[in-house]
Amino acid sequence: MATSPMDRRAIPAGARIDRWLAPDGWDHRVFDWRADVRGSNHAPRGSILFQGGRGDIFEKYLESFAHWHEAGWNVTWFDWRGQGGSGRLTPAANCGHIEDYADYVRDLRDFWAAWVVANPGPHVAMGHSMGGHLVLRALTEGAIAPDATVLVAPMLGFKPGIFGPFAERAAKFLGGLGDTARPAWKGNEKPYTTETRASLLTHDRDRYADEIWWQTHDPSIVTGPPSWRWVIEGFRSIRELAADPRLREMRVPTLMLVAENDGLIDGKAALRLAPSLPDVRVVRFGRESAHEILREADPVRDRAIEAIDSFLADRAPGA
Repeated sequence: MATSPMDRRAIPAGARIDRWLAPDGWDHRVFDWRADVRGSNHAPRGSILFQGGRGDIFEKYLESFAHWHEAGWNVTWFDWRGQGGSGRLTPAANCGHIEDYADYVRDLRDFWAAWVVANPGPHVAMGHSMGGHLVLRALTEGAIAPDATVLVAPMLGFKPGIFGPFAERAAKFLGGLGDTARPAWKGNEKPYTTETRASLLTHDRDRYADEIWWQTHDPSIVTGPPSWRWVIEGFRSIRELAADPRLREMRVPTLMLVAENDGLIDGKAALRLAPSLPDVRVVRFGRESAHEILREADPVRDRAIEAIDSFLADRAPGA
């Protein structure tokens, strides 16, 4: 079983929470958990850089990190600028704002350049949701060069919602009615929905409650709704990535985990893009999985973890 007992509401012994300054001086929060090889002649299995989605915090993934740490991996994460413990880019309370997704990619490029030197290979880049989009974009643009990559429910398309095929045009119009750094909506994970945030993310009530516990414990890490600029730039980045001819030249072995009935992002967009990648393995989940596959009920999560472990054993073997 991939699920192992642990305290999901405590920082693991041996893990560090550090800070990283980007070249422009922006201060990012970093989680770093080195493999425990004391008393052993073995080197770490390798190193994983895991990047979360919009508004994500590393605390949500401690359970998965513990699994890979136990298997001998170094595991690292940094909060994207403008969210989590990496500050805010707008005075609006907890609004998740970015001027251009290229800013995210530059942060990933710069962090990766130092991280890959400080951590043994094989080097694996993992990304969930927005993190999956940004990891794939960075790969396509040559900003990072891991030995393998895992994309979990990657944000490769937005749900069209009430505006259908005109959603991007509507976002530009509505966002342009005021300061684009203002929140695009008041709450929930997406507008114009009666679905609860919990039902959009996971069927596992206890794992969902873990996130709420961490946010209550430290309100400063809470990220609220996105800004209109985040939405507008998201549409543009998704559209341009899907049309980028370099996708067909990106030969890093890729595992893509897709929740076909994802209520938050368009899982079908990931399935449409996947054939563009020269070396991709796709694992699909049906109605049993909401958006956060790695925080789903045990049958889903175990299957996902086992697929990742099998993929890494095959495409990112240790020395």
